[in-house]
Amino acid sequence: MFFPPMYQFEHLKMGLKALDYESINENMKKVQYAVRGELYLRASELAKEGKKIIFTNVGNPHALGQKPLTFPRQVIALCQAPFLLDDPNVGQLFPPDAIARAKHYLSMIGGGLGAYSDSRGNPGVRKEVAEFIERRDGYPSDPELIYLTDGASKGVMQILNTIIRGEGDGILVPVPQYPLYSATIALFGGSLVPYYLNESSNWGLDVNDLRQSVAQARSQGISVRAMVIINPGNPTGQCLSEANLREVLNFCFQENLALLGDEVYQQNIYQDERPFISSKKVLMDMGPPISKELQLISFHTVSKGYWGECGQRGGYFEMTNIPPQTVDEIYKIASISLSPNVPAQVFMGLMVNPPKPGDASYEQYHHESKGILDSLRRRARIMTDGFNSCKNVVCNFTEGAMYSFPQIQLPPKAIEIAKEAGKEADVFYCLKLLEATGISTVPGSGFGQKEGVFHLRTTILPAEEEMPAIMASFKKFNDEFMEQYA
Repeated sequence: MFFPPMYQFEHLKMGLKALDYESINENMKKVQYAVRGELYLRASELAKEGKKIIFTNVGNPHALGQKPLTFPRQVIALCQAPFLLDDPNVGQLFPPDAIARAKHYLSMIGGGLGAYSDSRGNPGVRKEVAEFIERRDGYPSDPELIYLTDGASKGVMQILNTIIRGEGDGILVPVPQYPLYSATIALFGGSLVPYYLNESSNWGLDVNDLRQSVAQARSQGISVRAMVIINPGNPTGQCLSEANLREVLNFCFQENLALLGDEVYQQNIYQDERPFISSKKVLMDMGPPISKELQLISFHTVSKGYWGECGQRGGYFEMTNIPPQTVDEIYKIASISLSPNVPAQVFMGLMVNPPKPGDASYEQYHHESKGILDSLRRRARIMTDGFNSCKNVVCNFTEGAMYSFPQIQLPPKAIEIAKEAGKEADVFYCLKLLEATGISTVPGSGFGQKEGVFHLRTTILPAEEEMPAIMASFKKFNDEFMEQYA
């Protein structure tokens, strides 16, 4: 019989229980997630008190009034309630292509939406995703190397959990970055290796900076194993050019790094100079040996784009040049959760395989989709111009994604008062903004920024008709704040 050493009973003598704060996993305490942090919690309190709050802290389109697209909701309604298909009046309530697609998915999903699927996701839906990728990139995609997930975030966590072995393993992450990456790396006990985006060149990426970041990390004994790119950028909204992507891929190849391509905003493009181009397409265009050897994981979701189905939690990742044994291990860990949620898998199938010209629902689907994207393009311009009209505020144009990330040039007096209050200066500014206007944002310190430089992130998602009033309210607050602390 095994008797553990007495020190293992020390927590009993101290009276600590397993879930007492002093004895929980220390990695949890390192996690910071500003998008739902202090500002969000204060905004929620004010909302409970009856104050009108404009929650621009998170990319959540439907919460800010965007209407769901009709066609996918019709198909899901029929899949969720398949008895409707037997109703003699079903053809009066639903278009024929929605009925056909619902029957298509129900025929693929044994037991309907209430049953578990394969741990990788339904094979038929994965095939639709692979066909979407082939149409997009012009290269084959293997459904067996596509895993459906509960949102892109869960996919990112699965892959980082696979890569990170301990605190000696580093992940190159852009700064400013989406805090999913810093939080997950901390939770899994790895090390975040920052590379700074250049604000003066519209948040461009410089390979020389990447080399410096890797060299510095290695000098500290960190083994840099992978690099993250977010394209289009969050929170910065930039779109990477094909030339820039080639530089990144060559860099990863030279440094023996896996590349994680966060491409969840690929449908959200608000300019014509730099259309979205996927990392996989550029990699395949480059040809051997790099196209056969560089390890690439690409992520997408139904939450972003013009669908905005955040609450459905549907996503996927595609693996390129990953050894079969590693794929098997990823499958094994995915199997612990048995199945990604099945309704979201149907949403994913519908997103990658929407109505086509000639289908009964095509005109409505096209009209709704174009209306949302055209409005987002206008809102990106309204918000950028609005920020740049404010005193001590400078903002690059939002080329893609769904955020603005203006730099707020705070007066020394405001920085000093914030310090005395024990707060980051941009947190102080954002709290004042929230109290005065009801606009809930995220301070730039939650994403990372250079020392002495301050930002905030806001979505461009408020209703277009409300945007001028929101920006006028921001300008009034900001200019009065700058005068008060001048």
